Amino acid sequence: MSTENEGKAVPGDPAAPSVPPTPPVPPSAPPAPEAGPTPGPESNPAPTAQEVPATQESPTVRAAQPPHAAQLAPAAAEPPTASGAPASHAAPAHAAPAHAAPAGGWPPPPPTVPSWGAPHAPVPAAPAAPRKRTGGLVAAVLAAALVAGGIGGGIGYWAAERGDDGISSTTVSSGETPASFKRDPGTVAAVAATALPSVGTIKAKSGGSQGEGGTGTGFVYDQEGHILTNNHVVASAADGGTLSVTFSDGKSYDAEVVGRAEGYDVAVLKLTNAPKGLKPLPLGDSDKVAVGDSTIAIGAPFGLSNTVTTGIISAKNRPVASGDGTGGSNSYMSALQTDASINPGNSGGPLLDASGAVIGINSAIQSTSGGFGQSQAGSIGLGFAIPVNQAKNVAQQLIKTGKPVYPVIGATVNMNDKGEGAEIAERGTGSTPSVTPNGPAAKAGLKPGDVITGFGGHQIDSGPTLISEIWTHKPGDSVEITYERDGRSVTTTVVLGERTGDS
Repeated sequence: MSTENEGKAVPGDPAAPSVPPTPPVPPSAPPAPEAGPTPGPESNPAPTAQEVPATQESPTVRAAQPPHAAQLAPAAAEPPTASGAPASHAAPAHAAPAHAAPAGGWPPPPPTVPSWGAPHAPVPAAPAAPRKRTGGLVAAVLAAALVAGGIGGGIGYWAAERGDDGISSTTVSSGETPASFKRDPGTVAAVAATALPSVGTIKAKSGGSQGEGGTGTGFVYDQEGHILTNNHVVASAADGGTLSVTFSDGKSYDAEVVGRAEGYDVAVLKLTNAPKGLKPLPLGDSDKVAVGDSTIAIGAPFGLSNTVTTGIISAKNRPVASGDGTGGSNSYMSALQTDASINPGNSGGPLLDASGAVIGINSAIQSTSGGFGQSQAGSIGLGFAIPVNQAKNVAQQLIKTGKPVYPVIGATVNMNDKGEGAEIAERGTGSTPSVTPNGPAAKAGLKPGDVITGFGGHQIDSGPTLISEIWTHKPGDSVEITYERDGRSVTTTVVLGERTGDS
């Protein structure tokens, strides 16, 4: 910044020209050496004003003001000179300092500063710079946004109104289920739909004063109205009690016992007023069942009629000895094991294969207490069914004679020991011979103390297992039998005899 007038009394010139704007001088610029004023060529003694080169604009103080101050200050009128002419025309060319840079040079001279103590010349306000249009631009943008929002809202309202009329809605509706929808043959739903009308819930009531009873399941065996079920389902009503069978259509019919087989745990009922059009369930072949085959169980677990559960065949030829819950004789079966859910109330119901054919009669479950039977314990995935081939033979005999017929070998075996085979006892029941004289076992050469280890190609590990295997056959069948005597294994053939009735 130039300091040539510093320390000199230079009166302010009211006719000084307005100071046009220029950028402020950087504060780091070093001050120029002080120099005295250079007299002009004329000898006019009148005091001179601070001179500004006619061809170079001088900065004003407005450059240091905040931008908003320049926008708000009104433009000041250019002050007149002493001669009445505008200041811009009163600055003569000869008033320029001798050391001033030529016109158009760089950098421009700094603004003149009055001397200390001298009256300040009035500095007119510079013309205001053109007002920025920021406010107008913002207003225009806001107005455009409002207009766009209004148009968008109007379009949205219009679309919603038309959407309510179902004309231009973008919602995709799901298709409705066809009224003619049918399950494919072989599915669980299709099998259940076919079998359920032929399965009934049995209610048994004893003839005693207490009128105790229970609930089980049965299914239509033939068109004459015979119902196949478990013996333990109807045992309480067998002597003077009442029985009824209710089907899935809600119709109920009274029934009576035709015959019972305690050892097989099979019973046959007959509807007293059998309706026309009964559809017996088809019977399959339990000998051809394979482990892993699909199973479908239908029954009334805990009284919940028409319940359908599914599973597979978990095992075959599983020896099971179960009680009927009344303290009567145990039943024995070489059972089909399934993991289909079976509970009390499922007893007597059909176990179906994937085609809908009966392959077994649900009869027992493995309880958490370790025993087999029909206790109130729930299913743990270990259910057992009487093979239908055996049940069919028993049913035919019961319908024919009313009494069961059992195949026998004519020997009493130990029912407690397990693991080494079925040992023939030394003495029979009531001190009778353990091997019936001239019976099937005696004719095959068996003696007391012999341990039977195989029967019909199946391993025997206990007395119940032997009985279960024997009862899969019919009286008169010839069966290969293996036994041990004095550490020696012997194989022979036995022709099964028969016993009629449970007594």
